Amino acid sequence: MTTEAAPRTTYLLVDGENIDATLGSSILGGRPTPEQRPRWERVLTFAQQTWNQPVKALFFLNASNGNLPMSFVQALLAIGFQPIPLSGESYEKVVDIGIKRTLEAIHGRGGDVLLASHDGDFAPELEQLVDDEDRRVGLLAFREFTSTQLSALVGRGLETFDLEGDVAAFNVQLPRLRIIPLDEFDPLRYL
Repeated sequence: MTTEAAPRTTYLLVDGENIDATLGSSILGGRPTPEQRPRWERVLTFAQQTWNQPVKALFFLNASNGNLPMSFVQALLAIGFQPIPLSGESYEKVVDIGIKRTLEAIHGRGGDVLLASHDGDFAPELEQLVDDEDRRVGLLAFREFTSTQLSALVGRGLETFDLEGDVAAFNVQLPRLRIIPLDEFDPLRYL
């Protein structure tokens, strides 16, 4: 009797605070409207299709104020994410701590990782994962806002995927100023 190995898993970890802050502060210059927010179901689909395997999708939220955005949490659950509402002291970066602990736990088991964040605080944990020869590690972010600590890992094997260009996570074109590869340049966007 032969036993089949369990299918390999992609762990998708979303740093919701970081993505929202980068989108609002750095790209839009204000709070995103509903149509300017990422379509998280597209992010999940992208994660499933990228390495063609099942995805365990974790969305980290700061719930230190004692409240949960229930309509958002219910929407995440409906599309297949597991919300991770964390709380802690006001001086603690609870989402970062939760993601760092999760990345460390993944290091001890099999599977691939996609992290949605720009935050260099995760560089030590991602570096450990990238150094595993039998593991794929990717970053979902706006390339121009990715920390230099994370960008430095690209040469060691970290794959990067642009949330707007590669993932197509938005319904609207974002007003980004970024380096445009010539094969992606559309002059009609500027006319």
